[in-house]
Amino acid sequence: MNPFFPSSWLGILGGGQLGRYFSQAAQDLGYSVCVLDPDEDSPAGKIAQNFIRADYLDKVALAEFAKTCVAASTEFENVPAKVLDWLIEQNVYVAPVSRPVSIAQNRTAEKEFLSNCSKKTGIQTAPYCIITSTQDCKNIAGDMFPAILKTTRLGYDGKGQKTIKEPNDLENAWFDLGQVECILEKKLDLAFEVSAIVARSFDNEVAIFPVAQNKHRNGILHLSIVPAPSLSESQEKEILEATKTIIRELDYVGVLCVEYFVLGDGTLIVNEIAPRPHNSGHHTLDSCFTSQFEQQVRTLARLPLGKTDLIQPVVMLNLLGDIWFDDNNQLIQPEWDKVLSIPSAKLHLYGKTEPKLARKMGHINFLAENIESAMSDATLAMEILGIPKE
Repeated sequence: MNPFFPSSWLGILGGGQLGRYFSQAAQDLGYSVCVLDPDEDSPAGKIAQNFIRADYLDKVALAEFAKTCVAASTEFENVPAKVLDWLIEQNVYVAPVSRPVSIAQNRTAEKEFLSNCSKKTGIQTAPYCIITSTQDCKNIAGDMFPAILKTTRLGYDGKGQKTIKEPNDLENAWFDLGQVECILEKKLDLAFEVSAIVARSFDNEVAIFPVAQNKHRNGILHLSIVPAPSLSESQEKEILEATKTIIRELDYVGVLCVEYFVLGDGTLIVNEIAPRPHNSGHHTLDSCFTSQFEQQVRTLARLPLGKTDLIQPVVMLNLLGDIWFDDNNQLIQPEWDKVLSIPSAKLHLYGKTEPKLARKMGHINFLAENIESAMSDATLAMEILGIPKE
């Protein structure tokens, strides 16, 4: 396959912050960008050369999108997979294609795929059961508890899931989630979580970023730390090799995130995949030779992949809409001048006009000579912005 050279038109389905960073990376390389998204206030739509405001299944809009773009990708996994198939029929180059996206859209399919991969990677998933009926709820063995019940579709950032302490709680929790198909995952003795972001080109070239150690609050990513301070050298090597195997087994072209749990006894567990750039990879905008978004552009344009070397240790702090509100729930402006007085701070805001509680509004990357210094600066910024330490 020949590359698509600048100033070809590249398309992105989805107009959130991931689409915005894709657009910026593509424009930096000289490409034109077309965004399709239903939100008139989409962050990516504001900066793209062409913004089509429409539903992802709008036939007229899709026809315009296909006519404009030589290649297209997605910014989040819930774009209908059949849209990708239709674009291919219109001779648009699509990466990733619908099969890996469909697997990531369904936790059952995802768990089955990762379980099959474990034969090659040696890394298992957490024990799980599929729940589709009240009878299923009654048949689960007691040693599966405590557990987490998750809807098989559309759950993210802690949404669509409930913690189940004992068998008697399961049926009511399933009813609360709408009696849709769910997966029950056994809770394990988790020490910490990490993520690996990897890119694969059409000709099977693979490039992987350093592993990030992640901390969450209320199911939403709070901090990412690179290099992962609690990960041993042998664990990191095992994760990197497993992630390369997973992206190849998925036959995936593009940027993929694979999340892992590290248990108290050091055992590695593969948790889930995200078929797109990932929040935990936002640090790459400043900390790596090539960002995850430039890498996404390269895979879509069929260009060689970029280097993924870490330039400096980094801590990434997520910024939620909460910091735009005071104790009386009145709208305020965060003190960005004080934040930017921290020499290591690189502020990124996503262009969202309306702050909301728990809404991702931006992030700050803190780059320093070592993780301790970067974490100290991140803690100082949290104090300035009124973000609780714990």
